[in-house]
Amino acid sequence: MSVSLPNGIVLAIATAYAAALSVTAASNASEAVLTVTNTYTAGDYVEFVSGWSRANNRIFRVKSPTGANLVLEGFDTSSTTQFPAGSGVGTVRRINTWTQVTQVLSCTSSGGDPQYQTYSFLEQDFDSQIPTTTSAQSIALEIADDPTLAGYQALKATALSRSNTAMRATLPQGGFILYSGIFAFDETPSLSKGNLMSVKAGIALQGRPVRYAT
Repeated sequence: MSVSLPNGIVLAIATAYAAALSVTAASNASEAVLTVTNTYTAGDYVEFVSGWSRANNRIFRVKSPTGANLVLEGFDTSSTTQFPAGSGVGTVRRINTWTQVTQVLSCTSSGGDPQYQTYSFLEQDFDSQIPTTTSAQSIALEIADDPTLAGYQALKATALSRSNTAMRATLPQGGFILYSGIFAFDETPSLSKGNLMSVKAGIALQGRPVRYAT
């Protein structure tokens, strides 16, 4: 058992991507193997889009690239029910540049709650539930106001683009959390006497976060 504090987390957003490459095959395995014209190295972060809806708009780390193949670390596609064989073709693109977002005062998550379908048969006098989906998830950032910072300008540009963009949280105890979504940014600072001026950014996640322990 262990506990940890968020103090020391480093947040960064993707500000440059390589051109997308075609994925001609994707395996059903404990760690998915993609067949692609491979220019990647171990440790690269990539966005994967394919016929597998559970994989779309998620960020993975590259493991063991060899020849035309690369492994998406920790991405289990062994279930052909969830990941139909032959449907993993699509595109993959590498994140070339991360820009740190500094002076972050808080980073909070909302949504992602399990949803349930409630039902009852005519002959029953009680209700039952089964899980269905999870609610839409978003991340809210509060940042001390300074428009000269690279992270501030990166958030502004990313929000204006309305494009799906990655964010990486580097944890002080080790490991990473990778998010992907559409950013919003409010440049109007809070103006409360005695308190820091701050601005707000938000990310509407378009795929499930991916976490690596190391």
